[in-house]
Amino acid sequence: MTFLVPLPVILPLLGAGITLVLARRPRAQRTTSVAVLGVTFGVALALLITAHLHGPQVVEVGGWPAPLGIVLVADQLAALMLVVSTAVTLCVLLYSIGEGRADGRESTPVAIYHPTYLILTAGVTNAFLSGDLFNIYVGFEILLGASFVLLTLGGTEVRIRAGTTYVVVSILSSVIFLTAIGLIYAATGTVNLAQLADRLDALPDDLRLVLQLMLLLAFGIKAAVFPLSAWLPDSYPTAPAPVTAVFAGLLTKVGVYAIIRTETLLFPGGRTSDLLLVVALLTMVVGILGAVAQSDIKRLLSFTLVSHIGYMLFGVALGSAAGLASAIFYVVHHITIQTTLFLATGLVERRGGSTNLERLGGLARAAPLLAVLFFLPALNLAGIPPFSGFLGKLGLLQAGVADDGPLAWLLVAGGTVTSLLTLYAVTRVWNLAFWRKPAPESAVGEPERDRVPAAGGAGSGTAAGPAGGSGSGGSGSGSGGSGSGSGGSAGPATTVRVPSTDSESTPLAAGGPGAVEPMPPLLVGATTALVVLGLALTVLAGPLFDISGEAAANLVDRTPYIEAVFPAGPP
Repeated sequence: MTFLVPLPVILPLLGAGITLVLARRPRAQRTTSVAVLGVTFGVALALLITAHLHGPQVVEVGGWPAPLGIVLVADQLAALMLVVSTAVTLCVLLYSIGEGRADGRESTPVAIYHPTYLILTAGVTNAFLSGDLFNIYVGFEILLGASFVLLTLGGTEVRIRAGTTYVVVSILSSVIFLTAIGLIYAATGTVNLAQLADRLDALPDDLRLVLQLMLLLAFGIKAAVFPLSAWLPDSYPTAPAPVTAVFAGLLTKVGVYAIIRTETLLFPGGRTSDLLLVVALLTMVVGILGAVAQSDIKRLLSFTLVSHIGYMLFGVALGSAAGLASAIFYVVHHITIQTTLFLATGLVERRGGSTNLERLGGLARAAPLLAVLFFLPALNLAGIPPFSGFLGKLGLLQAGVADDGPLAWLLVAGGTVTSLLTLYAVTRVWNLAFWRKPAPESAVGEPERDRVPAAGGAGSGTAAGPAGGSGSGGSGSGSGGSGSGSGGSAGPATTVRVPSTDSESTPLAAGGPGAVEPMPPLLVGATTALVVLGLALTVLAGPLFDISGEAAANLVDRTPYIEAVFPAGPP
């Protein structure tokens, strides 16, 4: 089954080329993208089963033997990350297609959205499968280029500003990473991970520590760990809902994956464990304190995203098989749940006209299905039993107790407090946006209905977004004014703003015959699929913990990975 290993990278790149050719045929473009991601998901699932039954699968790209050529390695960790990432990207793609249909912009598509989205997927899969440091760097650069395009779709001032910040931070991280790669190659003569596992052990301890810290700094920026996370809450919320969702679910986890891989394979022994424990605690606490202070759902979720990266670092810093297994399980959980919450927030913005909690209310009565779609993943994120969030956190806390060190106990206490504050934050969103009566400025109307432009409204404008390759251009406004910012602020009481795929909202008439339509089914269906996937993580927690445990044991051992790449031992 080794022939399957490069397909998760090749298929999205091939699909990107095909969809670019089909730029003038939106329906064929959408069909191709969905088919490519569907097949990629099937391949990832087959690789996970194969890696579980037969060990790591290795392909030498171009027939060049390691360490001269690039190798792609699908062990249990990489295959598990491939499965969850492709499942999430497929659901988000379906959501964006539904958004395009609902907004009626299929006749004016953004031709670059589907190719860029598939290139982003290829960058993610390449980073997971790469067997050498430089190819991981290539994966990150693919991510950087594609994510900048997606982040700035629509070309508004807010998005360009946020995109510029994102690119500057990402380039800084890339420069540090590339410098570390150059120093590692100068010291060892290789960038192959399996060969480095042997050669780095022979270096002086001080030199190894410097190289390790440089890699941690580069990956820490990408993973948004404190104090390197200030860029994230200002960047992600400005993007369209599907783009924000896939960014929040996946991009920081690629950084976490790189930290797991390097800390276990390249630098075992825990010399930086105390530092990582402190960083994990600060990431948890500072992130969640930022979340509880927010009045916008998108920014609140962005801060919880930062906070829960701390849980993953906690497991990595412990260095034990139990800690790593729980961290891997939590990564899978968080990718799914965080993406789901951002998609549900996109529905809230569409239904209520804003994500500002001061402008929302009454959604539980007006849109009961939407209330359920937000409520379940919110409880999961907070770690309420018996959801997967509770199981992952419980595993991490148990591993911390088993470690029995003072810092580990401090992390146990910090993790518990962070979980309680997360519950407070999502409960506050529920109370203000869903449970209380509609605010005076709220656009909430009849149950399960969305407002669409009425002829003769105060003003109109269209702004294109990514939705299924279904919109382009800027934004327009009439006498109703225009809203901007991550929350998509509402207009006067006589108007309601239903967010488009741009950062500016479109003013719509607040009533009138024929001015309502049902919630777009494809958006609801894609979000529901991810909610079901999140629930499935709870039902299948036993087998998933078994896979995570085996992956962690192999990471601690290192031998299965090294022998898969070099059966006769590293040269």
